[in-house]
Amino acid sequence: MKIKVNDKVKILAGKDKGKEGIVIKTLKKEDKVIVEGINIVKRHQKPRNTNENGSIVEVAAPIHVSNVKKIAEETKKSAKTSKTSKKTKKESKES
Repeated sequence: MKIKVNDKVKILAGKDKGKEGIVIKTLKKEDKVIVEGINIVKRHQKPRNTNENGSIVEVAAPIHVSNVKKIAEETKKSAKTSKTSKKTKKESKES
């Protein structure tokens, strides 16, 4: 996964399309990230003790990495990430 914690990202798909935010947490096994202030859902929470009341809590839900694009900080444009290729044995013999 090329997106890390504290990266600024732009949302490409979903109800928050076009918004920008900072990555709080990455879920590598699921290929998802949690972005601050994006994809907010409401969770109903039961009371823990007999004296407490139940409540509705707003929580940031994970969004798939394919729906997020990293933004370059200095230019405010989408950054293109590329993989560096390793030379094969055939290429190294030719040079």
